[in-house]
Amino acid sequence: MTKTKKKGSTGRVQKFNIADVIIYLILGLFAFVTLYPFIYTIAGSFSDAEDMLNGPIWFFPRKFSIASYLVILADKRLFQAFFNTLWTTVVGTLFGLLIQSCCAYAFASRRLRGKKFFWYLNMITMFVGGGMIPTYLVMVLLGLYDTHIVLFLPYLYSVYNTIIMTNFFRGIDPALYESAVMDGASEFTIWIRIYLPISKPVLATVGLWIAVARWNAYYPTMIYTAKGEDKWLLQYYLMRLIKEGDSPNVDGIYRSQVSTKTLSYAAIVVSSLPIILAYPFIAKNFSKGARLGSIKG
Repeated sequence: MTKTKKKGSTGRVQKFNIADVIIYLILGLFAFVTLYPFIYTIAGSFSDAEDMLNGPIWFFPRKFSIASYLVILADKRLFQAFFNTLWTTVVGTLFGLLIQSCCAYAFASRRLRGKKFFWYLNMITMFVGGGMIPTYLVMVLLGLYDTHIVLFLPYLYSVYNTIIMTNFFRGIDPALYESAVMDGASEFTIWIRIYLPISKPVLATVGLWIAVARWNAYYPTMIYTAKGEDKWLLQYYLMRLIKEGDSPNVDGIYRSQVSTKTLSYAAIVVSSLPIILAYPFIAKNFSKGARLGSIKG
C-alpha cells in the first residue's frame, strides 16, 4: 500500500497511507450528509419565494431576501412559543437534574435498604409504560390538563439518565463518602456539597440530553392542552407552520417574497440557534460524562 510522510506538530515524521485517505473521505462524506440539510434550510430561508419556483436551491440563494425572517420575527405566536419553550427547558432541565441525580445518589448508596427491589422496579418502567391514554387520564385527574405545568412535569424523571448518573456516582472514591460520614455530614449534604460538584461532566451530558428533549418537544401541547396559543411550544408552532400551512399574516410588501416553505425554513433556523449557541459551552464535558457514566459501575 502506498505510503507518504507528513511532518507532525511535534516535528516527528508520521506515516500517511491510502487507508487514512479513505477514512478521511468517509468521515467527510458523513459530515457533509449531516450538515447539508441545515445548509439547505439556511439557503432556503434567505431565498425569494418566487425564485424558488424556478428550481430548487442547493447551497446558496439565487435571489437573496430576508423577508421570511422579517415576517417570522413579527409573529407574536413565535415569541410566545419561544418563551414557553425557553422556560420549560430551563425549569425542566434544572428540576430534572435535581430529581434524577437524587435518585441516582440513592441507588449508588450502600446504605439504601431494599435497593435491589427499587432498582428493578425502576428498570421495569423503562420497558413497560402506561401508554398515552392512561397518562392523559392521569393528567386530567390530577387537574394538570391545559396548564403550563403539564408542559414539563411529566418528563422530570428518566430511567436511562438515572442509570448513567448512578454508574458515575458508583465510580466516585468511597473514601470521600466515608470521610464525610465521619465528619457528621448528612446524606443530603454529601449529595449536594460533595457528589454534585465533582459530577460536572455527567451533569453537563445529561443536562444537554434533557434540554434538547425539552427544546424539541411538541407532544405536551398537542396531547395535554387545548392547543391555546398561550401554551404552544416552539416545535408545535413549527409543526403548525410546516404541516398545516398556518402562516402568519403577511404584509403586502412581502407577500410575493415569502411562502409557507421559506417561512418554515426561517422559523427552523431561529428555533435552532439557542441549542447551537449553547452546545460549545458544554461540549468539553459531553463525551467525558457519557463515557464515564456508561462504563463505571
